[in-house]
Amino acid sequence: MAEFDQTKKSFRLRSERWFNDPQDPSMTALYVERQLNFGLTRGELQSGRPIIGIAQTGSDIAPCNRHHIALAPRIAAGIRDAGGVPLEFPIHPIQETLKRPTAALDRNLAYLSLVEVLHGYPIDGVVLTTGCDKTTPACLMGAATVNIPAIVFSGGPMLDGHHQGRLTGSGTIVWEARRMLAAGEIDYEGFMELVASSSTSVGHCNTMGTALSMNSLAEALGMSLPGCAAIPGPYRERGQMAHATGVRIVEMVRENLRPSDIMTKAAFENVVATASAIGASSNCPPHMVAIARHMGVDHDLADWQRVGADVPLLVDCQPAGRFLGEKFHQGGGVPAVMKELLAAGRLNAGALTVTGKSIAENLAKIPDGDRDVIRAYQKPMKEHAGFVVLTGNLFDNAVMKISVIDAEFRARFLADPPDVFEGKVVVFEGPEDYHARIEDPDLGVDERTVLVIRNTGPVGYPGAAEVVNMQPPAALIKKGINALPTMGDGRQSGTSASPSILNVSPEAAVGGGLALLKSGDPIRIDLNTRRVDVLIPEAELAARRAAWVPPVLLNKTPWEEIQRGMVGQLGSGGCLEPATLYLNILETRGESRHNH
Repeated sequence: MAEFDQTKKSFRLRSERWFNDPQDPSMTALYVERQLNFGLTRGELQSGRPIIGIAQTGSDIAPCNRHHIALAPRIAAGIRDAGGVPLEFPIHPIQETLKRPTAALDRNLAYLSLVEVLHGYPIDGVVLTTGCDKTTPACLMGAATVNIPAIVFSGGPMLDGHHQGRLTGSGTIVWEARRMLAAGEIDYEGFMELVASSSTSVGHCNTMGTALSMNSLAEALGMSLPGCAAIPGPYRERGQMAHATGVRIVEMVRENLRPSDIMTKAAFENVVATASAIGASSNCPPHMVAIARHMGVDHDLADWQRVGADVPLLVDCQPAGRFLGEKFHQGGGVPAVMKELLAAGRLNAGALTVTGKSIAENLAKIPDGDRDVIRAYQKPMKEHAGFVVLTGNLFDNAVMKISVIDAEFRARFLADPPDVFEGKVVVFEGPEDYHARIEDPDLGVDERTVLVIRNTGPVGYPGAAEVVNMQPPAALIKKGINALPTMGDGRQSGTSASPSILNVSPEAAVGGGLALLKSGDPIRIDLNTRRVDVLIPEAELAARRAAWVPPVLLNKTPWEEIQRGMVGQLGSGGCLEPATLYLNILETRGESRHNH
């Protein structure tokens, strides 16, 4: 057997140094003996076969990932067939739809726990099971930090939802149902029935929300096998992909193919182009920036503007289009999209992937996609459909998802002059304030109003909640005005079709410009210059800043206090800032000391 380990030095596998060290029989016996109590043998542990971790994100309180419990044996079978030994372990659960105050609070917690497992246990390579949106960045951040061979196996979207003969997409139908309820078109029972129709089977959101977006981008990054991301959860191909992933991770360990070989600057640029083409979630930029920071790669929001702003929208999938996850998979999925981008010269063809081959090699024999759902590059759904990165006198950066600006919104708000809007703001202190006051006629909300929500960022909420996509008051909805310009220092669901100004950094809770706004202030949004400015004298803005007093924040759990004390802003990935100093830790910091 070749003598190597994950630090590129001439040495044995990490697991061998735990389980088979004749120079230290006492510690070797201690490590081996307890692993035998559920049926493993010394032969398995001491044979030099790679020990492969299966990072399990599925549980009863993470239903979007729960089917990984059933898929893990298929991964394990692939590992066994390739000559490895599988060891399954849990990851802190993250479920977007269930966790209060927001699942984003736990992305960094799950990351930390994964780092501790991968660094502190005898694991030679790992299969990262992903699904619900925060699980994907958490897993990739952890794998980047430790930098042992790793591969992403996503759980896939739910089957398409239907209600009364029409497609209903998870999340997307919630925002439509809210408008219908406000307009009096449905009652509570109708609301519940309509929304529930979108949840059809095992799997994550079946729209191009953050889950399908992030798993598609993990594939574009090169960290999943080609075609993995879009296979629906219940399809037999999902189990087949699980087996193939198990086989491949053993080969990757033997090849010593690590995240640092794959997650390069070129790979992150491929992600940006792919994100624009698929109409990816507005949550993707901060997640990808976070992954890159933990990998030690220079990648920031400027790359999203430079690489992706002029990439066309190719995928006709809700919320930017018509179809759902099943059609996306059947139409060719991520490989068909990337084939279009590669032919148009929008990808770095030589970027390495978990196959051990380049993007170009992986795509060489991919057929054209179904043109109903994946358009040709020269005949896109929309031109220049990427993210716009904004700045101005209120913040350093924010993002706006251009692909979901529909004709009605553009005609009402961005037509005269083109891509410019001026109005007055109505400011809410958080979602509770918004829900309590949005129907108050004294607010004066009209079709020239920008709804602003603050104290919803990584520190203020805490965790940065998906609350920016605010709908107009019912009186305007009944007049046919279904959306207003919105802005906030939090996030919004990737399933929302609202073209909001999101992830405003720095946030209000740490003294960002949104903290200085007052209802009635005039504001100008100019997508041509990529600026958002409050139109008040600089002296007035300075006086407000001088008078600003930091809010008193109530921490309800120890983790909330820890996170608030260390977390950065969404514009730089929302990372735990001290953690970003820990790069490639096995190679740079070494193994931990023995435990006895």
